[in-house]
Amino acid sequence: MSNERLEKLFSFQEANPNDPFVIYAIASEYVKQNDTKQALRYFRKLVNNHPGYVGTYYHFGKLYESLQQKEKAIEIYQKGMAVAKQANNLHALAELQSVHDSLLGIEPDDEDW
Repeated sequence: MSNERLEKLFSFQEANPNDPFVIYAIASEYVKQNDTKQALRYFRKLVNNHPGYVGTYYHFGKLYESLQQKEKAIEIYQKGMAVAKQANNLHALAELQSVHDSLLGIEPDDEDW
């Protein structure tokens, strides 16, 4: 089943090679298949070729976390926060800030809630 999804995604990519959503979907499918090498490859492709695609950063950082690569996850979250802020995407910014702070052991200030 997963190979069928990848085949469909690759055909979409062939038709629209610069569509960041398709690249994101491929990376996500590789995560589901536990193919971290390929997932990392496609997430890197997104960050390098489509740095403004905000959805990349949360899942890319989570992948690094799952690989016990805390510093890389923090770096990705920080890049994502900057991109989300620039795009005025407050929802993504809050999500990225939350996982970033959690990874650093920073607890949310109860007074801010």
